[in-house]
Amino acid sequence: MLDLINYMAKLIDELSVFFPAYNEEKNIENTVRKAKSVLEEIADEWEIIIVNDGSSDRTGEISEDLAKEDPRIRLITHPPNRGYGASLKSGFHNSRYPWIAFTDSDGQFDFSEIAKFIETQRQTNADLVIGYYKKRQVSKFKVVTSKMWELAVMILFGLKVRDIDCGFKFISKKVFDKIPQLESERGAFISSEFLIKAKKSGFKIVEIPVTHLPRLAGKGTGRNINVIIKSFVDLFKLWKKLRKY
Repeated sequence: MLDLINYMAKLIDELSVFFPAYNEEKNIENTVRKAKSVLEEIADEWEIIIVNDGSSDRTGEISEDLAKEDPRIRLITHPPNRGYGASLKSGFHNSRYPWIAFTDSDGQFDFSEIAKFIETQRQTNADLVIGYYKKRQVSKFKVVTSKMWELAVMILFGLKVRDIDCGFKFISKKVFDKIPQLESERGAFISSEFLIKAKKSGFKIVEIPVTHLPRLAGKGTGRNINVIIKSFVDLFKLWKKLRKY
């Protein structure tokens, strides 16, 4: 057991982790504490960044208390709600370490699986290791609309991955630093834009299966009609822009 603990402690030297959060007062503390316990075992140096995207509940207050407990936990707040894309960009911009992981803050991912991401990266020398759901714990409507979205992205950009919007990814910071600036903010297009630009820039993408757990509290906002419309607008804007090059 001691040898296993020593091995796990050396799994990665430095790791930044961030959680985009919008009205997750019932989930954020448990999500952060679970991640912290994992990071203490696998990383020599680590940080957790909570990106509070203008929450109207106690997400910000709870996150502040977590940050006060440990200097390795930081809070970034968007005074108005800006959207998932803006949260991802804030997380990337403020990450200090060469490798970055992010997951949703709703507790639907098993963060201990980050070890598989790190091991896969070492085995494949990938620049991005992205998750795909073993079994997604959402309605059939969400599954169908996600597949339609992935089909549109594949047709327009030639990007074929199993789950473009899976919210568990492990990425080299150099990818974010070198790809063209991300433009999406309000819509759900940010994950697709990121992967499209990473692939176009020549970075290696590898996929692995991840566990998806039922949401125990709160409600997701990704299928809001305004978000869907904005995502498709962004999709066609990027397609038109890339056609010029």
